[in-house]
This record gives sequence, structure tokens and C-alpha cells, in this order.
Amino acid sequence: MLPIFSGDDRITRLFTLVPGSDFEADTLAAIDTLGGRTVPWSEACGRTYDLVVAASPKGDLRLLRGPHVLLPHGAGFNKSIPGEGSADSASGLDSAYLRRTHDDDAPIALHALAHPDQVARLAATNPRAARQAKVIGDLTLERVLASSPLRDGYRAALGTGARTLLVLVSTWGPESLLRRHPGLPARLAAQLPYDEYQLALVVHPNERSLFGTYELKERLAPALGSGMILPDPHEEWASVLIAADALVTDHGSTALYYCAAQDRPVVSVHRGGGELIPGSPMGVLLGRIPQLERAEDVADALRAYRPGPGHAAAEAAFAPPGDAVNRLRTEAYALLGLAPPAHDATPRLLPPPASTPATRVPTAFDVHVETTAADVRITRHPAGTGPPGHHLAVEYGAASEQLTRSAGLLYRRPLPASAAPVDLAWTADGWTRHALSAYPGCRSAAALLPSGGCLLRVRGHERTYAVQAEPRSEGGDRVVRIDPAIALSAAHAWLISPRPAPDRSTPDSSTQDGGTQDSSTPDGGIVVNCLVGERTFPITLRPATDNEATQAI
Repeated sequence: MLPIFSGDDRITRLFTLVPGSDFEADTLAAIDTLGGRTVPWSEACGRTYDLVVAASPKGDLRLLRGPHVLLPHGAGFNKSIPGEGSADSASGLDSAYLRRTHDDDAPIALHALAHPDQVARLAATNPRAARQAKVIGDLTLERVLASSPLRDGYRAALGTGARTLLVLVSTWGPESLLRRHPGLPARLAAQLPYDEYQLALVVHPNERSLFGTYELKERLAPALGSGMILPDPHEEWASVLIAADALVTDHGSTALYYCAAQDRPVVSVHRGGGELIPGSPMGVLLGRIPQLERAEDVADALRAYRPGPGHAAAEAAFAPPGDAVNRLRTEAYALLGLAPPAHDATPRLLPPPASTPATRVPTAFDVHVETTAADVRITRHPAGTGPPGHHLAVEYGAASEQLTRSAGLLYRRPLPASAAPVDLAWTADGWTRHALSAYPGCRSAAALLPSGGCLLRVRGHERTYAVQAEPRSEGGDRVVRIDPAIALSAAHAWLISPRPAPDRSTPDSSTQDGGTQDSSTPDGGIVVNCLVGERTFPITLRPATDNEATQAI
């Protein structure tokens, strides 16, 4: 809501924390990150204000003198917390809190809501409070929608590429995804092929505050070590939702923002309980989407989703979006007795999740291989998350020495340009020779070349090979490329593995260096089809040239 006052030097913006929350530890840190000025509660209660804006009716808000504006937090008023307030009533609409927190000395001047049904729900329990209620819209939703054109940039910042970004969302409390299914992130990280899926987890700020970021990361270490994204809970979570291709949700309201912005697959892990309010927007959604019973079934559950339930739930939670920021600004300035500035207020675009890339990108993979007479399918999983594969592919200089010594395929990426006045560097041929000598258990060594290709040396083979992955065109207007390390695994497997014999009944079934006749190249090489998920990439495999062998890496 801060943009409603943006650019107005007549307004002084102060922040205070109402005491009493179990989750207040990180709240002031968020304000400090923003650069806002905080006022201690005791000092705040001794002053009078022209406007008091809150996002919850809980606590002693009546002690803050001035007209109050109450905003919703979250979407849809879906949860009732057992033991708090009235049974089966969301706290933001709970007459017990509204009566206790506000009185004639500190009335609610505006109760801003996001949907006409919320006004009706409030009127059914507290007609007096409903007189100050107006449908303003959802400020967070409008920020998400305004930022949706930035989706490609968010995916680039996350390193998603052509993979499916699967986002898990967890609310807080005993019925949340993280409490009921604490092992789900790690199981999904182990189950899903690394080159086909990227995993992210959005955690409610209350849960982050309860555990602390360090403790939470320690609990999630297996999944984070496999590349799972854990975005910041204040802004970056929304950027990740925009970037997402699919969602796994509990009964928290985060899913509604995802559903409002896009009608993409969403599945539920909610098993029932006492928190979800029947007939609420999340109740509508969870009753109509597939249920995920096991991590192994996630792909089937996502395929079972049919368009429609997401938009229906979003329409039950949000009035048609449009101009919530300026509607709220009009109301706020009327309460202040001021004319608003001439310029319009607009939602601030969400920042790219630049501070949350998968900092623990896996550097060793169990590579599972399926070969035919003409193709090789590569499926990679972070090392140690599942059964061993055909070979262990390890990035030299990035993985541990233990993994390096266990590698079947050891590869090295080019080093950044050196600032040394006199530089020393390996050639690609020299390093691959050195690697096979230094690591006798390694079957193949490869160097990724600065020019874009790779040089591969296989123990026992007289020649070295140049390996080049060709990009794949999709729809005529997009190009998909694979990590050269995937192509190296395909070439390694092709060169050392027995393959089914080609069909001799066809005219062009003779082979040359393991390739079919019609896949040979003029320079004596072959083209191997590398299958990654549902995509096929041509891999050129040929004798390396002297120029490639002597490239500095």
C-alpha cells in the first residue's frame, strides 16, 4: 500500500509493531530492509496521528489515536485458528477482534476489502463494522498482475530455462505443508529429473520467523543441496509464483495469487483439519483440484489438473482487478483531508529474485542412461539422492574430492579470465590427460571449451573427441539449448556402453564408429540423438582438431 503516498512530501511515514505476536522477530527486520523509520510501541501510543493503517485487527490497536484503516492480509479469509477468536471465523472478519480492538475512541474509518462477498460475511456477524467496509481490491494481486510481463526475466534470474518450475507453498501452523509433510521437498528433489524440473518452496513469514532462516535451511538441507529455491518471504515469493509452471499447495491463501495470474496446474496436499473454512475460496479450490498422495505421483497429479478451478477460486477471492491502489489512495486522502497528488499511483513492479538463485547448484550427478541403436536418453539426479546411475558425472574444481575420485566422467568448465600479469593455464588436451592420470578410477575426462564445444578423452581410446550439442528449435520462434555437461554424459555413455544392434533389415543399417550410416558427418563424425525428457537434441561426435585440443581452459 505504500505507493498511495509516494511522491508526497506532506506525508511522514512511520512504522510501529503492535506487541503480542508470536512471530514478531522478523517484522522489524523487514522494515529495516525497506529503510523505514520505526517508532517504539510505547512512544507510538503517546502520540496522535492523522491516519493509522493496519493489516490485522489483533492487538491493542485502540491505543493508537487517529482514524484507522484496516487492510486485509493474505487473500480470501480462508482460515480460522483453533482457540483464537470466534469458531469458523477468519481473524480479519472476526467480530470478536473487531469489537475488542476498536471502540468509539479509535473507530475503523475504513475497512478495505477485496471482494463483495467479504463485505457480506462481515455484515452477517458485525453490521456496525460493515458500515465502514468498502471493496477496494487486493493490492498484492494488482502488484502480481502488473509484474506478470516480467515472467521471462524472473525465470532467467532463477536459472529455470526450459525446465518446469514446480513451486511448493506452505502456510504456517500445524496443518501446513511443512508441518504435515516435512520430507516432501527432499523427496521431490530426489524424484524429479534435474534437467526437466526446478523446485522452489515458498514459506509463510510466520513459519520463517518461528524457526529462523538458519534453522529452516538446515531442515531443508537435502532439498536445497539439490538446487531447490527458497525465496525471500516478503517480495521474492511473488516473483517466483509468476515464474511458476505448476504449484503444490496446502490450504494457505498464497495459491490464490498464482491462480489469479495464470490458469496453470495446481494440486493439493491438504488432508483436512480444523483450520480451513468451508465455502471459502481456498475451500472451493481444494475441493476441485487433484490430490497429491505421494511424491512419486506428482507428474500424474499435475497432468490430471483441468483448467477452471483456479480461476473460479480467484474470482471468489478477488473483485475484478483494475485500480485498487488509486481507490485506496482516494479513500486515504479523504480521511486526511488532503487533495491527492496529481500523478497516479501505480503498483511497484516486483524485483527479480536475484538474491535467491540456487546457490547450491549440484556439481555431481547420478546419470541414468537408456541407449538404442541411434539414441541415448539422459536422466540426471543430484548425486546421492537416489540409486546410482550408469555413471557419476562430476564437475572438477566444484565438487568434493571424494566425489571427484568416484567420478566415471570428470569434466571441467573454463575458468574466469585471469588478472595475473603472467598467466598459466591448461590446454584442453593437457588437462584431460592429467585428469585420467590423477584419477585412475575415472573412465572419461572432458574439458568444456571457451568456444562452446567440448573435448572428451576416454580411457583406452587412441583418439580424442569433439562433442557439440546442437540447439533445438521449438515452434519456429524459440531455441532450447542444453548444458554441455549433458552432451558429455550422452557421448560418454555412447562410447563406452554396449548398444542394441541396428535393424539389419533396413537398407542403411551399417555403422561407423557406433553411429548409423545416415547420421555420419563429412568430417568423419556421427550425430547421436540425446533425449532429455520429451526433447531431442542432436549431439555431434567427431575426432577433435589440433586447434580444439590446444585451446586454453
